[in-house]
Amino acid sequence: MTIPDLAARKGGPPIVVLTAYTAPMARLLDPHVDALLVGDSVGMVLHGMDDTLGVTLDMMVLHTAAVKRGSTRAAIIADLPFGTYQASPTQAFDASARLLGVGAQSVKLEGGRAMAETVAFLVERGVPVMGHIGLTPQSLHAMGGFRVQGRDEEAAERIVDDARAIADAGAFSVVIEGVMEPLARRITETIRIPTIGIGASADCDGQVLVTDDILGLTGDATPRFVQRYAELATTIDEAARTFAEDVRARRFPGKAHIFLPKAAQ
Repeated sequence: MTIPDLAARKGGPPIVVLTAYTAPMARLLDPHVDALLVGDSVGMVLHGMDDTLGVTLDMMVLHTAAVKRGSTRAAIIADLPFGTYQASPTQAFDASARLLGVGAQSVKLEGGRAMAETVAFLVERGVPVMGHIGLTPQSLHAMGGFRVQGRDEEAAERIVDDARAIADAGAFSVVIEGVMEPLARRITETIRIPTIGIGASADCDGQVLVTDDILGLTGDATPRFVQRYAELATTIDEAARTFAEDVRARRFPGKAHIFLPKAAQ
């Protein structure tokens, strides 16, 4: 799956995207998705951070390389972490080059009109870019937290303008996160590039979720826009509990799990 393949899906079969941060997870997801997003959500999901702001470029490079090793067909998109692209287009290119160098086919960055110049700079230099508008987690302090965006007409118009600016700058796709459903539908109908929804609209050209959310691995506080397709936390808890009981009762290891002289077998 290439970036032009994804760009050509506007108005076609919905694009399926899930996050991946490790080679084993990438290997499991790869047959079923069109793209794997190495999201800066890795900071919260795997590293126990409160938000994404502490994620570093070195972390993203490490996890992108791992996902590349586990994937054979899905497109790989990597987030540019906070502080690695906002200062200048040149800074953004340097960070993007590191991620593309370890296997990403595209980078994703947050922001609308303010980032249009950077998007154009990257695209002109051969870096495919996915935009991200609406609720942008790297701006949570400016937004006052993780709040639904576009509730009033003025705010909605700003987000529409952001979408147009990112599309006009040459992005091949844009994530729309945490906005009112009619607004996400309107943006999808307005811009010429595919929209990927997360807490947006079923009418978007594709959908993305955090894999650990849909697997039930991120606790009970699940966002409204998440559908849990499994409860693996319960399975893991039960497996660990049973293992601990077997070890304490000396039921494990048994003869099948240890190396014995032939005479003792």
